[in-house]
Amino acid sequence: MDPILIEIGSLQIRWYGLFLVLAIFASFEIAKRILKSWGHDPDRFEQIAFWAVIWGVVGARVGYVLTSPGDFSANPASAFYIWQGGLSFHGAIIGGLIPFVYHYYRNKIPVWAYLDAVVPGIAIGIAAGRLGNIMNGSDTVGRLTNWPIGFTWPASASGFPGVCPGINDISEVARCAPEAIVRGPVHFTQLYGVLIGVVLLLLAIFWLRQNRAYGYVFWQFVLWYSVLRSVFEETFRLNPLWVKVYLNEQAGIGLFTATQIVSIPLIIVAIVLLMRWKGSRENPPVAPVTQTPAPKPAPARPKKNKR
Repeated sequence: MDPILIEIGSLQIRWYGLFLVLAIFASFEIAKRILKSWGHDPDRFEQIAFWAVIWGVVGARVGYVLTSPGDFSANPASAFYIWQGGLSFHGAIIGGLIPFVYHYYRNKIPVWAYLDAVVPGIAIGIAAGRLGNIMNGSDTVGRLTNWPIGFTWPASASGFPGVCPGINDISEVARCAPEAIVRGPVHFTQLYGVLIGVVLLLLAIFWLRQNRAYGYVFWQFVLWYSVLRSVFEETFRLNPLWVKVYLNEQAGIGLFTATQIVSIPLIIVAIVLLMRWKGSRENPPVAPVTQTPAPKPAPARPKKNKR
């Protein structure tokens, strides 16, 4: 559990970045194959998706900085150190949608087909990102807990800074007395996130096989990601409670974080839209069917004048 995979002089290759790059390439390939099977141009999608990745990373980082300002109070410039981890999924979705929306209004692309096709890749990205968080140690840390599933980080996990009772964010560990800092047991929320990504990938495969109208898979994903993350990850994460409804420091449970608050309207919108999402998609053939041209009618013979 070392954030750095390879270090040569000042050059560092980190696990987090490696996992995300691999996930992006896998996502592109999967989406292109799905779109090709639906009869859409995969190359056109790839050109738009490239910019969606760029804008998605920007949105993810901006979202994380806005919701975790304490992480950057000591060194504001570290907000640009994306390779060290710290990305907001909801920010990534908002940023990544910008190129798709732009080309939808500008070039009339089949935006819902594109969004459905990227869902399996997004699920892979969620799992890959959380694997990177495990290697970083300092990302998406869980609260201290007395539950049997509590995880104590090994001393070899160089990226984990430790936690102490009473803090609301991992950035606050600097205020802890040295003798109060412990390595657990905490909720292993990074692993919870990996499992959520795997579950969403399996669900995406199931949704895609249902042959529903374009857009159905995307909104199912928005619904269930918001539910699964809010319930099975955010509840146990060491994040500030924007609206302090419930806090159990012994069990390591807290409500409501910023992500949980944002997820509420997303869940409502997704449910309303899914209730109205009717019909099924038609799968045109991958290649157009070549039709034999109909024979031209023989020219009419001139009529003879009657005498």
